[in-house]
Amino acid sequence: MATTDESTEKGAPRTRRRLISGPGILLVWLYGVMVVGAVSRSVFQIATDFDRAPLAYTLSALAGVVYGFITYSLVRGGDTARRAALVCCTVELVGVLAVGTWTRVEPSAFPDTTVWSNYGMGYLFIPVLLPITGLLWLRRARTA
Repeated sequence: MATTDESTEKGAPRTRRRLISGPGILLVWLYGVMVVGAVSRSVFQIATDFDRAPLAYTLSALAGVVYGFITYSLVRGGDTARRAALVCCTVELVGVLAVGTWTRVEPSAFPDTTVWSNYGMGYLFIPVLLPITGLLWLRRARTA
């Protein structure tokens, strides 16, 4: 379902392609849950025990911000939002793979876990599966 965008191109209204139809609704829901989980956990950890693992807690907060932006972009819809979500999903996937590998190679660098530690094992591997699913969905939405 497309909605009319207020901006016009050559006098004709553009349509904004919805990204949250069908399986996209589940994707938005999962990203929303991850926003709540990552942000609430990192805010609590930063407020109560930041000295213990500042890198881990900061990375969890960053993950929450990325999840929030992806959620917003998916709900917003349109080509610009889809491209922004593609960039953020790519950044998220790179982050999960980098932090996941870092925590496996040098566990002492993370005295406490992050959302992306061990490829998201503490979150049932959703952090590594979500950007892959998001990228596939956004690719499909582009061709629809």
